[in-house]
Amino acid sequence: MLPFFTNAAFAFPPLQLYIELTPAGGTLKPPPGKYSGPVIIKKNITIDGAGKVEIDGNGKGTVITVKADKTVIKGLHITHSGTSHDAVDAGISIEADNCIVENNKLDHVLFGIQLKQANGNQLKNNTITSLNRDISIRGDGIRMWYSNNNIIENNKLDGVRDFASNNSSDNHILGNTIKNSRVGMEYIYSHRNEVAHNTITDNVTGIVLIYSNKLKIHDNLISHMRKLVGAGLSFKESAEVIVANNKIAHCAIGLQANSPLDPQNRMIAEGNLFTYNVLGLYFYGEKGGHIIRNNRFSNNFTDVLGSASMTVRDNIWSGNTWDNYQGFDHDQDGIGDQPHNVYLYSERIWANNPKLKFFRGSPMMEMLDISLRLAPLNKPVLQYSDPKPKMRSRKSVLED
Repeated sequence: MLPFFTNAAFAFPPLQLYIELTPAGGTLKPPPGKYSGPVIIKKNITIDGAGKVEIDGNGKGTVITVKADKTVIKGLHITHSGTSHDAVDAGISIEADNCIVENNKLDHVLFGIQLKQANGNQLKNNTITSLNRDISIRGDGIRMWYSNNNIIENNKLDGVRDFASNNSSDNHILGNTIKNSRVGMEYIYSHRNEVAHNTITDNVTGIVLIYSNKLKIHDNLISHMRKLVGAGLSFKESAEVIVANNKIAHCAIGLQANSPLDPQNRMIAEGNLFTYNVLGLYFYGEKGGHIIRNNRFSNNFTDVLGSASMTVRDNIWSGNTWDNYQGFDHDQDGIGDQPHNVYLYSERIWANNPKLKFFRGSPMMEMLDISLRLAPLNKPVLQYSDPKPKMRSRKSVLED
């Protein structure tokens, strides 16, 4: 630190000078310590901080902007970006292809890492937090904009706004942890992305798909989305999505989706565990059409509900395990002897008037439900039927 500087933020040597002195294709290993940004990289170099170098953006703009292909940034502590949403002030902005950003710590930045028309990049093992402010006016931890074929792997996002993907396709989002944020992951017009082995917990909403087709969402843990609507998975007008082998627990709604506009555009939900949700599945629209097979429903307040009877009933149900199935398996083939038919009784009250959900589980509603089942005032409506329900395993949900 130089004692004659009156502002401590400007007491650090500028990293830009070191970058200018590094030849293209070379490696910059700054001496341990603090350096000033912002920084713009216009030639492909490697910056290796070895975990001992801090870059301070002084609260102005983006701390590091990469405009050269095949740049590598690793082992840095990046802090104090600007605060403009319009300018997308970030810790790192990648505006190039085939770059590697790994093992960095980003904090006190508005946006974390932005991929802007950037393809074939790798973001791995970075830790990102946003500014300490209201959740809606933080920045996105990772933001992809018209960026394709990237690998986003093993990053930790805590206290950001969203993980946002806009018009970005064919990316692989693997093994990341996202918590204490607004939307765990949001995909808008982003097709054919793979979302796997992520842990998304304690956010407002888990994964949101809007006009995004052919995503593969598998082997994720999605839990504790109970704020507001609190959906673990929420899909709108997204076709041919595969949701497989996920664990979705402790959410207000486990999965909600609208009816497919075309029967070929249906969602396939297979091999998932829905447990301890207020509502396991919720469907809305004019008709069904999704395939719901080989899932396990355990200890949800309500397993399935829809905006209309045919919205739920006209899905294809097969081979699911239901903890409230009341049939038997006399031939011991693992399949219930009778279909799992679910009728609407007291559920019709809050299906028609959502405000009355407040009374679910109350003694009054329980008595009404028992009365309707014993002596229905009119013929109950079949909500859905699983013709081949699997019998419950003795294995505990907690062992899964």
